[in-house]
Amino acid sequence: QVQLVESGGGLVQAGGSLRLSCVASGNFFNINDMGWYRQAPGKERELVASITRGGREKYKESVKDRFTISRHNGKNTVYLQMDGLRPEDTAFYYCNAEIVPSFWGAYETHWGQGTQVTVSS
Repeated sequence: QVQLVESGGGLVQAGGSLRLSCVASGNFFNINDMGWYRQAPGKERELVASITRGGREKYKESVKDRFTISRHNGKNTVYLQMDGLRPEDTAFYYCNAEIVPSFWGAYETHWGQGTQVTVSS
């Protein structure tokens, strides 16, 4: 049973910083891409940032130069450092990972339970 567990959300004032972490646990062979999505009330879930196993990063345009995604493959962990937070960054943030269950298997997409990020003006 694979689990993704996020931590690090909370309430912060505009201009502040938060660091999200997500750890994958369970029995699996490998992890391909990992990423962070967010969903604000009344809006669809959107990709914030993603990172390949080799470290290639991709960002939503509005968070470039403010957010940094990183990962530690040995710890099966992905991070999202969020600086210069704005009220429009307020959302529920979800961790996502492409988990490879075995050497011969195709990857399966897994989601964490999410963590709330609230930015006050």
